[in-house]
Amino acid sequence: MEKVKQLIDKLYKIRSLAIDEYKYLIENISEEAMSYAKEKAIKLREFYYGKEVFIRGLIEISNICKNDCYYCGIRKSNKLCSRYRLTKEDILECCKEGYALGFRTFVLQGGEDPYFDDRRLTDIIKEIKALYPECAVTLSLGERTKESYKALKQAGADRYLLRHETADSNHYSKLHPINLNLKNRVQCLIDLKALGFQTGCGFMVGSPFQTSETLAKDLKFIEEFKPDMCGIGPFIAHKDTPFASYENGSVKLTLYLLSLIRIIHPKVLLPATTALGTLNDNGRENGILSGANVIMPNLSPKEVRKKYMLYDNKKSDGDEAAESLEEIKKRIKKIGYTISVSRGDVRKDI
Repeated sequence: MEKVKQLIDKLYKIRSLAIDEYKYLIENISEEAMSYAKEKAIKLREFYYGKEVFIRGLIEISNICKNDCYYCGIRKSNKLCSRYRLTKEDILECCKEGYALGFRTFVLQGGEDPYFDDRRLTDIIKEIKALYPECAVTLSLGERTKESYKALKQAGADRYLLRHETADSNHYSKLHPINLNLKNRVQCLIDLKALGFQTGCGFMVGSPFQTSETLAKDLKFIEEFKPDMCGIGPFIAHKDTPFASYENGSVKLTLYLLSLIRIIHPKVLLPATTALGTLNDNGRENGILSGANVIMPNLSPKEVRKKYMLYDNKKSDGDEAAESLEEIKKRIKKIGYTISVSRGDVRKDI
């Protein structure tokens, strides 16, 4: 444990470790290590963001996807998936409801659905920004060309989430079909950052074929890329995918990694994800207590929430639902934090 503490102290001081050092931290996880990392992470998170937790209204605009990623429940080959696509009017209605509830960031997330081309998306973004100029629009719609990202930025989009999934190209090839590759994924992230988006990456904890080495590479990638946002959550298998029989990821390891990521990059906007809440009833709260500072309740129309199943048993109602915001506020207050009604931008001023 002494070496773990020394490495965490080194990380806290210089925000950087070698891949072998990250690997050592991962391989030597313990309750004591988690507690020590958490203590450091909380100190940094509270320095930059105080006790505020930012909320984002998640709108899942389509579960139609042209890709066939092996882990994903909405993959193209899943014939059992009940497909849907929201209209512009549906999306605007979600924003209207979310705004009334107090949301000041809307996250448009979906599969890589060719229907949502630049013309349609820019029209939707411009309308949202015209109606709610003080609100942020975040997109999470996969890989696109730099020209496409530029058009979305010019239309008014503020942020873009694109999980890198894994920073190891060999591991990437085991999770995705041959037409997808890590090089292009990373280039998309570079393009997004260059265009001025608040840019988010991330990965699944415990995905098939993941090792302590690949996880160490993920932490090194985050250290070097310095994303504005980073979404991590435990891998959860979906029954209609090639990875149906694989074990779910570890909640414990996810919480530990949240703390380490906060130490690596103290200003990062770090969600306590739905996957964390799916595997553990107090997953969201434990995520906040480990260094996270964002939660994304579901604003999608109730009739489609059960259709956006990236993994089995995904929570989309109860305390994961946007309409339960008052209950969410109570639960966050109970652990000593408050829900912020601001846009919740990344800190650039310190």
